[in-house]
Amino acid sequence: MEFKPFNPPLRTLMGPGPSDVPPRILGALSRPTVGHLDPTFSAMMEQTKELLRYAFQTRNPLTVPVSAPGSAGMETCFVNLVEPGDKVIVCINGVFGGRMKENVERCGGTAVVVEDPWGRAVDPHKLEDALKAHPDARYVAFVHAETSTGACSDVKTLVDLAHRHGCLTIVDAVTSLGGCELRVDDWGIDTVYSSTQKCLSCTPGLSPLSFNEAALERVRSRKSRVQSWFMDLSLVMGYWGGVQKRVYHHTAPVNALYGLHEALLMLHEEGLESAWARHHRLHLALRAGLEAMGLDLVVPEAERLPQLNAVSIPAGVDDNRVRGRLLNEFNLEIGAGLGALAGKVWRIGLMGHSGRAENVLLCVAALEAVLGDLGAPIARGEALGAVQRALGRT
Repeated sequence: MEFKPFNPPLRTLMGPGPSDVPPRILGALSRPTVGHLDPTFSAMMEQTKELLRYAFQTRNPLTVPVSAPGSAGMETCFVNLVEPGDKVIVCINGVFGGRMKENVERCGGTAVVVEDPWGRAVDPHKLEDALKAHPDARYVAFVHAETSTGACSDVKTLVDLAHRHGCLTIVDAVTSLGGCELRVDDWGIDTVYSSTQKCLSCTPGLSPLSFNEAALERVRSRKSRVQSWFMDLSLVMGYWGGVQKRVYHHTAPVNALYGLHEALLMLHEEGLESAWARHHRLHLALRAGLEAMGLDLVVPEAERLPQLNAVSIPAGVDDNRVRGRLLNEFNLEIGAGLGALAGKVWRIGLMGHSGRAENVLLCVAALEAVLGDLGAPIARGEALGAVQRALGRT
C-alpha cells in the first residue's frame, strides 16, 4: 500500500450535516497552536462563552462547548442530571428522541415515552397527559429540531407544561442553534445542547451546551456520583469556569475551538435574527423549486424546519442511485432517510454556510437533471424559474 497525503474532493454539502465550512473558519483552524492553559487562549475561551450565550440567547454562566461532538453534549446533560430511579418523560418523534431514551436508561433512570409520528412535531396534549399520569417525573426531554425528519417542535409550550408539573427540561438543539428561533432564557429552557457542524458551519467535534441555575442545583444536590469522569461538570467547570486560574481537566481541542470562536463571531456579525431569516428565505426558494418539479415535503408547513428539509422520494426511484449520481456528477451531497424513513425520503440541508442561493440553484438543477434522466415522474423546465422568483431575481 502506498501512503500519501489525503486531499478530499471539493463537495457542496447539503445533507443533514456537516455543512459547508467557509474559508474564514478553515483559516482560523490553521492558526498556530498554543497551550490550552496559555493566557491568550484563556482570553479567547471567555469570548467564546460570551458568544455562545448570544447564540443561545441566554445569560447562563455555565454555557460552554464540550470537547466532543453533539452526542457527547447530549450525554453530558443526562449523566449530570439523571440519577438511578429518576423518571424522565421522553418525547420521541424521530431518531434522536430515541437516543435520549437510551441515555435515560443507561443512567439508571426510567423513561416514559411520549410518541408522535415521524415527520410531526411533539404533541403538547400527549405530553400533558403523560405529566398528569406520572406526577413523580423529574425531567422532560425532547428534540427541538428533529434532524431525522425536519420537524420543529414548540419549545416554549413544551417547557411551560413541564414546569407546570414540576419538571426540568433537557432540550436537543443540535440542528436549531443558529438556524431558527431559539431563546433559551425567554422560553425557560433548563438544559440545552447543540453541535458545531450544523448551522454554525464549523467542523464536527464540539458540543455547546447551557445549564440554568435550577439545573445546576440538581447537579449539586445529586445523591450519587456522576458516572462519567470526563463529562462530570463539577470537574469540567474547574477548567471552563475559571478566569484567573484554570484547573487542568483535559487537553482542550485548541484549534477546533479557534474554529468555533470564528464561527460564533461570524454569526454575531451577521446578526442572529438575520441568520434565522436567511435560512427561512432560502427554504422558501428550495420549496418552490421542489414543488415545481412535483416533489413533496414530508413535514406539514407549520411544523417544518427551514434548515433541514425532508423530501418524499418519488415512487419507483432508487434512493441510492440518485444520491450517488448527485455526488459523482455534481459533487453534491444530500442525505438519506434514517430509521422509519430510510429509503423513503431525502434530507436536504440549508445549514449555515450551506444556506446560500447558489446552493439552492445547484441542488434543484442537479436533482431535476438526474431524476429526469432516470425517467422519474417529475415536471421539467419549471423548477429553476420557481427558485429565481422566490429569491426575487425575476
